[in-house]
Amino acid sequence: MPASPEDAAPAAESFVIATAGHVDHGKSTLLRALTGTDPDRLAEERRRGLTLDLGFVWTTAPSGRTLAFVDVPGHHRYLATAFAGVATAPAALLVVSADEGPRPGTEEHLAALDAFGVRAGLLVVTRADLADPAAALADARALTAGTGLADAPALAVSARTGQGLDALRHRLDALASAHRAPDAEAPVRLWLDRAFTVAGAGTVVTGTLTAGTLAVGDTLELAPAGTTAGVRGLHSLGRRVTRVRGPARVAVNLRNIAAASVRRGHALVTPDRWWRTDTVDVRLRRGPAPPDGRPGPARRLPAEPLVHCGTAGTSARLRPLGDRHARLTLRAPLDLRVGDRLLLRDPGSRLLLGATVLDVDPPALRRRGAAAARAGQLARLTDPADTAARLRAEGFARRDRLTAMGYPAQVPTAERAGPYLLDPERLRELRAALGSEVDARAAARPADPGLPTTVARQRLELPDDLPLAALLDDGLTLRDGRIYRAGDAERLPAPVAAALDRLLAELAGAPFDAPTRGRLDALGLTADALALLVRRGRLERIGPLHLPSGAKAEAAARLRALPQPFTVGDAARALGTSRRVAVPLLEALDAEGATRRDAEGRRTTPARRAG
Repeated sequence: MPASPEDAAPAAESFVIATAGHVDHGKSTLLRALTGTDPDRLAEERRRGLTLDLGFVWTTAPSGRTLAFVDVPGHHRYLATAFAGVATAPAALLVVSADEGPRPGTEEHLAALDAFGVRAGLLVVTRADLADPAAALADARALTAGTGLADAPALAVSARTGQGLDALRHRLDALASAHRAPDAEAPVRLWLDRAFTVAGAGTVVTGTLTAGTLAVGDTLELAPAGTTAGVRGLHSLGRRVTRVRGPARVAVNLRNIAAASVRRGHALVTPDRWWRTDTVDVRLRRGPAPPDGRPGPARRLPAEPLVHCGTAGTSARLRPLGDRHARLTLRAPLDLRVGDRLLLRDPGSRLLLGATVLDVDPPALRRRGAAAARAGQLARLTDPADTAARLRAEGFARRDRLTAMGYPAQVPTAERAGPYLLDPERLRELRAALGSEVDARAAARPADPGLPTTVARQRLELPDDLPLAALLDDGLTLRDGRIYRAGDAERLPAPVAAALDRLLAELAGAPFDAPTRGRLDALGLTADALALLVRRGRLERIGPLHLPSGAKAEAAARLRALPQPFTVGDAARALGTSRRVAVPLLEALDAEGATRRDAEGRRTTPARRAG
């Protein structure tokens, strides 16, 4: 299966259609007549005359376009397999036999198509040679009312006699032509329906690519395991290709993935572009009533439904949130986005529910009344992918996180702050809160009024990578890791400025005669005041000492004039100070490389070494 430039080509344009309908209504027979290929690939299927698994065939439409078909089983026992076939197809053939009309399987498949959002398709009445198709067509029309296929074109055909097949081919061609091409740049999520090993190639998986582009050499992720998967080769409809655009049937030869680790329901996804989750909030859409018409328990929400999405199926716990919404806790995580369509099935009845994903990372419901409040929030959400609504709920969010969830990252009303988007109202609240914190700090510690950014983040509960500069209004400024009122950023508090003047006057004739802690206290220079003066560059802190700004540079210049090497005593005399000051000062100069200490404790300066 590996592709090479010599034998691979770009993929031809194709369109994917799934069959749907009750068992033994002629779905597979119809596809054999249309394509000349039997979609039943298993020996047991051919022996029993019953579709048991998904089948894949294709043909060329009158326009030259390729039409690919996914044939699904109609028996109730294989519902999960049927759902895996119809969930990813952009269009469907709803098949009803003229001699039987709609049956329970018809209703179940139609409910699945509606739940998954399939809006393009044809209503095909088969076996028109066995019975007048009018009655079956009328009943089918009544059944599709209110669904996405309510206005689907209808045809009567006979696979045995060929009646209506040419018209059906042209209808299929027109259906494909009218379909809006999906975004070729969209992130890939290829739900897998088969996985097997090919000798000499390794693991091959197949699926229906709904959007985006796959290319040889791509690096994807196998979900939900999160394993990196390289694309070694591609096939589409029997041809080796280098690129495939959705919608298309595709086979992918994977690098470094064992076939035993892949199964139906897994997906190949573009890394970091989907949200892997086991908890979602959804809006429910009830399907048609059970075929037997029974009310009551059969219509109640199942506490533990089976959830179908793409080719995946998993059990879940359902917590109602009002009449139309629910929280699903999935047994197996799925890679989802807001707006995704799910199908919920009650394993104890024939109840099928459609669901639209509203939140892939919903808030916890821990407090009393939280569920009712959440139900109200969901009821007010008209567009699942409304980024502004998400920001109003959260206040701010990372853009890459929003994109992975399925939200557009371009929001005219939102404010950008580094990797984040902020809701305008939340930004106003944060700015007001930050101003209050800065004012409180200045009032409590007038000698050191700046609010440390670490404290600001803690008080406002902000992440480390959200730039605080985005929260500064005209009255605030950021300097040296602290936030000030604009005036305080440059101005020293009057008591601190007066104490500094007294200190500098004392040191004017002896700049290295560092004051003791007692003298600093006597001058009124508290720890906060000293920290402020060091940040403003008015003093230098050298170990436990505080000296005038530029003291280290002046000391280094004096020491370079000494005979080399020199001792601590020599340095103390040259600087006019004591060992109390000379020792930490020399250690600071050592750390900067301005002096070097030898094994005997003597020092040299880099400019003048001992000869």
